[in-house]
Amino acid sequence: MDIFDITIVILAISTASYFFAVKKITKISNTNDIRPDSILSYYGKIAAIWAFVPAFSLLLFYSFLSPIFSEMVFIEKLSKIFPEHTESQLDLAFAQLQNVANGILENPDININRLAVELKSWDETSLAVRSWVVFMLLAITALFSYSRLTPKFKARKTVESFLQKLFLGAAVVAILITIAIVASLLFEALRFFEVYNIFEFLFGTHWSPNIAIRDDQVGSSGSFGMLPVLSGTLLIALIAMMVALPIGIFSAIYMTEFASKGVRDFIKPTLEILAGIPTVVYGFFAALMAAPFFRSLGLSLGMDVSSESALAAGAVMGIMIIPFISSLSDDVMNSVPQSLKDGSIGLGATKAETVINVVLPAALPGLVGAFLLAVSRAIGETMIVVMAAGHAANLTANPLEAVTTVTVQIVSLLTGDTVFDSPKTLSAFALGITLFVVTLLLNIGALTVSRKLSEKYD
Repeated sequence: MDIFDITIVILAISTASYFFAVKKITKISNTNDIRPDSILSYYGKIAAIWAFVPAFSLLLFYSFLSPIFSEMVFIEKLSKIFPEHTESQLDLAFAQLQNVANGILENPDININRLAVELKSWDETSLAVRSWVVFMLLAITALFSYSRLTPKFKARKTVESFLQKLFLGAAVVAILITIAIVASLLFEALRFFEVYNIFEFLFGTHWSPNIAIRDDQVGSSGSFGMLPVLSGTLLIALIAMMVALPIGIFSAIYMTEFASKGVRDFIKPTLEILAGIPTVVYGFFAALMAAPFFRSLGLSLGMDVSSESALAAGAVMGIMIIPFISSLSDDVMNSVPQSLKDGSIGLGATKAETVINVVLPAALPGLVGAFLLAVSRAIGETMIVVMAAGHAANLTANPLEAVTTVTVQIVSLLTGDTVFDSPKTLSAFALGITLFVVTLLLNIGALTVSRKLSEKYD
């Protein structure tokens, strides 16, 4: 049985445990005239939890570890057949062995065919053992839960305790995933900095990651100064925010303070449609409409505008970000207490003065959060930049020239036929961890400023 079928069985037995537990407690309570300690549904819930959680946890644990253990065993056997193979070659040989075992490939090597038959038998046995072990544990836990429950059992307290631990576990998993992401970036970035000076990377003004893969190839030695890439990222993000921030906040102010209900119900969903448009569509729009428009406009004004410019990419990216700022700002402004607005109007302030002097200061922390989300969205965008701004790593503050961003370079470096251990590929991780640090510092700075400038309202 596959993992889906086993999960269905576990859910079915857990559901049955729920109803049997409720029926048992009801019968005992009615027969002995005993009042249950908890509501009957809690007895069913704890029975279902005791049946489901151990069996499903074992299923996930076994399904995760079994392939890893299988790979270790058969790579060890392959190393005896091919003692001259490196670790990466053995990994490739194991992948081919799996294809032979599954009937996808044919191999004339007798040893490989013998191992393929052994691997297929191993996998079949492993799946059978997994099913039997999970079902045995499921039966044991279901019977245990049924026999353990009595009307005096504190089922409600036990369920609440389980949910508390479950929520704590979810929070811990989220934190661990974040740490794992940062650690994976940092580990590979440190490997890059072992072969390339970190100060030249951070402060270098020339980005040309082309490098010869083998010693006998003719190619560049590579130059990895990231300032042109980082400056292009910040330039496009700045242009995007100059477009999105005023339009988003002004539209939010209008919808919150001035628009009628009918107008608001039309404008807000219309703006939020922009958030559902795929970024590749924005990229097409930027490449086919925005870039030629800015170029022709620049030529008419006597300015030389590149066919792929930061201005086109940033402007279209700003249009894409408008719904994030507008929707979040609207929600934040609506949460400002009406008493503050009424007090301002009562003191003689106009509607506009109330918005400027009361609503915006009260909503400032939330507006900063919307701004940070929009900036992160702009910095992480790739498709629009690829299609409208190009790949040229120019160190410039001129929005009319072609630039590139960190995310575009990461995609370029990690695609195609490249050696994973080469400085060219590892530089993508250095870019990633640097962008993470820059974004983190921007967030910390913006939050610190918002706390100092925001007023406290009771």
